Amino acid sequence: MTDMAKKNAGIRVRQWSVTLVLAILCVWAFGGIEFTGIKETAGQVSKAIFRGLLHPDWNYVYLPEGEDLLRGLLETAAIAVLGTFISAVLCIPFAFWAAANKGKARWATGTGKFMLSLIRTFPEIVMAIIFIKAVGPGSYAGALALGVHSIGMLGKLYSEAIENLDRGPTEALVACGANKLQTLWFAVIPQVLPDFFSFALYRFEINIRSAAILGVIGAGGIGTPLIFALDARSWPRVGIILLGVVVMVTIIDLISGYIRKRLV
Repeated sequence: MTDMAKKNAGIRVRQWSVTLVLAILCVWAFGGIEFTGIKETAGQVSKAIFRGLLHPDWNYVYLPEGEDLLRGLLETAAIAVLGTFISAVLCIPFAFWAAANKGKARWATGTGKFMLSLIRTFPEIVMAIIFIKAVGPGSYAGALALGVHSIGMLGKLYSEAIENLDRGPTEALVACGANKLQTLWFAVIPQVLPDFFSFALYRFEINIRSAAILGVIGAGGIGTPLIFALDARSWPRVGIILLGVVVMVTIIDLISGYIRKRLV
């Protein structure tokens, strides 16, 4: 058997091994789930929500006094903005800590990556429950939960942007006698700043959706009136809230996508 034939045989063996392992994992996963079927009330609830979407409670869009759709959506957007701002600022030192740059000790990079992975381990809902216990229910807890949770993912993306930057400007400034602060300000930041803004906007899109969910457990936003409407079986109100969330998320996605294209 020639070397090429041996190499092709080894590749096929690895491919079939990976396929077999994935098949075993899928069989194990499905075997570990107890399928109890769909409840009889599922169809009724689905029809009720669909009727609510077709006949929403338009009076709930704006109320002169008390909670309404616009206030809930604005609060949700505010939670996402504040959470994204907190994470976008606080994750910068973590990103430089975790970035694997030339001449940097491996243990320093490893500890930074470990910290970011540890932060990403806790979902937003778990973070929100912790902060609700710490500061009380409301939008403040939601903003803190999104801010801390987003540090893990934004820090990872920021560190990759730092690792992939062009070393030419940095080396040129060092050759001219620039110190570390000057090199950082004139060579590193101008290169990574567009990526930082783009990643922050992308994370903001995700945080908008997360902020709408966190209200279900009392972390403020539009999720709070949504869970109340579901408990009260007020399907027209559920419909108008869902429509409002869809419209808000769609508009923010379009604006964010346009801004990110301009940054690139």
